[in-house]
Amino acid sequence: MNYLSALISLSKPNIILSVGLTGLTGMVLAKGSFPEINIIFYTLLSLILSAAGAAMVNNLIEKDSDKLMKRLSSRVESLNLIGSVNLTIIASFLITFSLGISFFKINIINFYFTLAAILSYTIYYTLFLKKSSPFGTVLGGIPGALPVLIGFAAINPDLSISFINGVVMFTFMMLWQPPHFWLLAQFLAEDYKNAGFPVMPIVYGKTYTDYLIMIYSLSLIPFSLYFWVIGIASKLYAITALIIGLAFLFSVYKAFKSKKKYKMAFIFSIFYMLILHTTLIIDISVR
Repeated sequence: MNYLSALISLSKPNIILSVGLTGLTGMVLAKGSFPEINIIFYTLLSLILSAAGAAMVNNLIEKDSDKLMKRLSSRVESLNLIGSVNLTIIASFLITFSLGISFFKINIINFYFTLAAILSYTIYYTLFLKKSSPFGTVLGGIPGALPVLIGFAAINPDLSISFINGVVMFTFMMLWQPPHFWLLAQFLAEDYKNAGFPVMPIVYGKTYTDYLIMIYSLSLIPFSLYFWVIGIASKLYAITALIIGLAFLFSVYKAFKSKKKYKMAFIFSIFYMLILHTTLIIDISVR
């Protein structure tokens, strides 16, 4: 592993992809079409840098816990290569630069939402919620859902009545993240137990967690169809959202019945979110 690949690993590129895509969704919802390239560039650059910096801070805070989790061995190796001091400097630079872009190149509302996302992930979630309660991931979904509002505010800082569209997608992301994380916790329960995290399967058992996953997963479908109901997305989007939503439910049901296919359902949850956002972006942009 070289220095650059270690640094990329510590920035959590999968999260960056999600942040960038959901941020773009927020921009498209606010504009009602595909926004200008310059505002997309500055918004996504700020989002990506802030997400990378916050992820690095998360790694620094949880470095001792990460050593106790088998799946994070490469992350531990990456941090050892970069060094805590160097990573602190890099993370501070990325966060400061991202906030500078937001403040000087976008607008003050976007800046506040970006700052809220950084603080809620690094302090509110990582330092307190994650280790205090198995329900921490419910409110811990805030930083993961805020990129939608960050993108929306980049286009529409006045937060007019159309802001409700951004709030609906924000809510969708808030509802998506608990089952997404609980599926991960189901097949990595021992890893989380060894690291001292009170995740849902450890505290309340797998069956209780299964029911929660199913309830949250069911709630995603009506929120995803909202954009078709109010007329800003087409029937083709609605059909896609319904099919992919039901497919995700089926993967959750299969995991529920077998108690073994949680990893497959977890991976499918990622595809579900990515396909839904991509379809909505394309659908609104080409209408």
